[in-house]
This record gives sequence, C-alpha cells and structure tokens, in this order.
Amino acid sequence: MLAKSQIDAYNRDGYLVLENVLSPAEVARLRAGVDAFMAGARKVTTHDDIYDLENSHTPENPRVRRIKTPHRHDEAFGRLVTHPGVIGALSDLWGPDIRFDYSKLNMKSAGFGAPVQWHQDWAFYPHTNDDLAAVGVMIDDCEPDNGSMLMIPGSHKGPIHDHHENGRFCGAIDPRQCGIDLSKAVPLTGKAGSITIHHVRTVHGSAANESGRERRLFLMMYRAADAWPLLGFPGTLAEYDSMMVAGKTSVEPRMTPVPVRLPLPPADSVLRATSVARGSSDATPPRKPRTKPCSPGWAAFGSGSSAEQAGSASASSRAAARDPRGALPRHPVATGCDTAA
Repeated sequence: MLAKSQIDAYNRDGYLVLENVLSPAEVARLRAGVDAFMAGARKVTTHDDIYDLENSHTPENPRVRRIKTPHRHDEAFGRLVTHPGVIGALSDLWGPDIRFDYSKLNMKSAGFGAPVQWHQDWAFYPHTNDDLAAVGVMIDDCEPDNGSMLMIPGSHKGPIHDHHENGRFCGAIDPRQCGIDLSKAVPLTGKAGSITIHHVRTVHGSAANESGRERRLFLMMYRAADAWPLLGFPGTLAEYDSMMVAGKTSVEPRMTPVPVRLPLPPADSVLRATSVARGSSDATPPRKPRTKPCSPGWAAFGSGSSAEQAGSASASSRAAARDPRGALPRHPVATGCDTAA
C-alpha cells in the first residue's frame, strides 16, 4: 500500500520510484528470460514482431534495442502483469478497476544502448481521462551513467507538446521549442527489483548508456478501466475487456477536461509498420501470440498503440542524423522520434 506522502508525490511530480517490489528470485527469473531472448536474437537479421534491433546488430554479435510484448513470450514477464506490488500501487492511485495495455523490454545495453528522445506517452494514445501510467521494472541497477529514465517534475500538469515534424506525427518533442527547462530533469534511479511509475503526460526521456553496465527496464502500460482510447482499440469488446487485471469493466467512459493533440497524420514509417501489423504482408500480426498465451486474455491481446510500437528505430536514426550533437552525457538529445525509455 502506498503511503499518503507517496500518492501526494506522484500527483505533484508525475512519477514515483518504489524500492524492493520484486524479490531477488523474481529478478533472477527475468534475467534468465532476457538471456533466452538474446539467444533468439542470433537467428534474426532485421526487426520483426519480437525484436527491435540496434543498427550495429549482427547474428554473430546480437545487439537488441527492444523486446516487444515480452509478457506474451516468457512466463516470468507474464506473471509481472498482475504482480500484487504493481496492481496494489496502481489501485492506490486510481481505484480498483484497472486495465492492462501492453509491454516492452528496453535493453539499453552497456556501451551502446541508444538514447530515447523527450516525449509524452499521452501523445501516442489520448484517452477520455488521463489516469494512465507506465510501470518500469528495473532488471538492473539504474543510475544516470547507464541511461536511467529522466523525468521533468510537474510536466504532467502542463500542455501536450507538439510531437510532429514536417506536419507528421513523429513521437518526440524539441524542448528548445517548447520552453522545457532540462536542468530540472530528475533521474529515476534504484536497485534491481525496484519499480518506477510515471504519469502518461509526464515529459521524459533517457540518455545513451555510456557505462559498462546493462540497464534493462521492463515497461508495462496500464489505464483505469473508465479511461477509453479516443482512437479506438484493436479487436472486439470481449478481447478488450479480457485485458482487465483488477476490478470490473464499464461502458461508461469518464470524461475529464484534459488536453489532447491527436497523433495524426502518422509518419510514413509508422504507416508502413501499421500496415504490416494489420496483416497486409506475410509478417506475423503482433496480436497473435507466437507461443501459448499465459492466460488470461491480456496475455494474448496486449499489443498497445500501433503508432508507438512501430517505426521508432528508423525514426531515431533520422533524429541522430538531424542533430549533430548526438547523445548528451546526462540528457537525451533534444529532437528525434524514438519513443521508449
């Protein structure tokens, strides 16, 4: 159970760090799962429905940027979706009715883990209210020099900044154009087994991992059950309701006066990847589990925003070419389109 001071801090700052939520045994099982994913990466040469690869990846020397929906492919990650420490904290913030959305594992590997551009998750999937958050599980100790997430305190109470470039949604903001004071950025640090919770509207990013230590972070996205996506959801209502992880669903969306800027029109790379996701190529559709689902429904259908899941690798490559400064030691680059912390 969260203390009142922790709830007040989340409401004030837009983020929390909770220590020792996972046991050492749970962390060890996650690390074993990561090892299995890395072994599988030796069999791939390009991005697919599981792997986002670094540009320097080869089968002989696998370099993975991100694992997509690991909860669907590994039992240890699947169990975390309903971990009592996670669901209990979210219930204290929102109430008893909670719906899972999707997950991803950001590798941020030692020495070459790429930076993540400043952004707000809300830009990708606006809802009828903003009781949404991302929960990050630290598989490794997270410190500033290995690319810990950086948060701008209180930014969840401000505007939704423009995440467009040349008239198309690119998924990142330029803080120099938005008046964001980067000197106020706070690193979310902690030991392996700790978790972070950050509000869907909080401005955040992360620098490159220039250390010799891994910084693997498992991110799970959740929303209050009465927060309904303005752009709709994939699949049927029954499939959507199967993603409930606590409490009960409702067909009465709670409407609040929150700022909204739609992620439209999408970037060309997102259009192409979304087309693949919808089955217009021979690629495996993201919503279809590659392995037997961990059950219940969220194990099979947690696929998240197609705009956020797609196109991030190519977008960040464009950002690096556009901004000659590259990754700053303590802050992510100010422009670009990579979208996962």
